[in-house]
Amino acid sequence: MTQLLLFHHAQGLTPGITAFADRLRADGHDVHTPDLFDGRTFDSIEAGMAYVGELGFGEVMERGTRAADAVGDNLVFAGFSLGVVPAQMLAQTRPGALGAVLCYSCVPVSEFGGAWPVDVPVQIHGMDADPYFVDEGDIDAARAIVASAPSAELFLYPGDQHYFADNSLPSYDADATELLLRRVIDFLGRIRG
Repeated sequence: MTQLLLFHHAQGLTPGITAFADRLRADGHDVHTPDLFDGRTFDSIEAGMAYVGELGFGEVMERGTRAADAVGDNLVFAGFSLGVVPAQMLAQTRPGALGAVLCYSCVPVSEFGGAWPVDVPVQIHGMDADPYFVDEGDIDAARAIVASAPSAELFLYPGDQHYFADNSLPSYDADATELLLRRVIDFLGRIRG
């Protein structure tokens, strides 16, 4: 069993995030889904990001750190879009991080220090025509991690949806989600084993 801390995207802790976590739980993993928005969900990315603007990115990061502190050590950190930011920060900086799964987003490693830690495997997932992932530089940051870290993988899926693995949103892509889940389950199994 792997302990996984899974951070939600800017629309909040939606039923689709919970459903994704439940699929990983069914595979035997202990998945924690902290609510960084205190129960609030939003109808759009823009509305969610406006709320993040009110909270401040620093507060979102602090809430992510507090969630990790509450769970303990030896964690895999995962995030969807906005949730990638605390997940990536914790994976890069927290002693004992076991791995990272970054979905829909990736930031340059320089945001949280120097290089990606060589002993922390990472998977990065995004759609090949997602304007957030491709046009805002996330794919470039992902490729840089893959080029520099021995245990880094980048998986691109055909399509232009950002939140493609959230079955509670119109952007959901069932086929891409199944492939994503298989890859994440395999990744967690390698960490577990």
